[in-house]
Amino acid sequence: MILHIKNMIGTCSQKVVQAELKKIGLNPTSVALGTVVIAEDMTEAQRADIGDALKPFGLELMEDRKVILAEQIKNLVIELVYAPEHSQKVHFTDYIAGKLHYHYHYLSNLFTEITGITIEQYLIATRIERVKELLSYKEFTLKEISFRLNYSSVSHLSNQFKKITGMAPSAFKKLAEPPRHALDEL
Repeated sequence: MILHIKNMIGTCSQKVVQAELKKIGLNPTSVALGTVVIAEDMTEAQRADIGDALKPFGLELMEDRKVILAEQIKNLVIELVYAPEHSQKVHFTDYIAGKLHYHYHYLSNLFTEITGITIEQYLIATRIERVKELLSYKEFTLKEISFRLNYSSVSHLSNQFKKITGMAPSAFKKLAEPPRHALDEL
């Protein structure tokens, strides 16, 4: 049985989901971004228990097929941004369509219907959050970040960053507490 869980981003939430499922008596065989595979069948009571157990962590079970697809798209975008070796090999539209086995146009329309923004807007917002994260580490130059995130140039990264945040990357880097958003808030 496959469960789809909204807002399950990162290893921390994956561990929470795994622990909560074990408390309920279920043993997941696979836990990934937004998806959990459980070998055994689940009762309706267990399903309700899972929903109740995950709520305090900002996680929720998804039932609606369109919402599930929109979350899967978000997870694939995050995967592309945080593991950029994927994006060097394939364009994001091909990557998403290939992974989900739907035409990109259908996925794009569905994503916009569910989220109110386009996949490209979500990709840009996610990339900018990653740039903010890397800038806050103060370990990388803008050129290194640009290369790492597959921007065509430092200028392109800087222009996009300023358009989204209202400030240049150098100004952002100087802030004592730079503003960032959690990926599930994008």
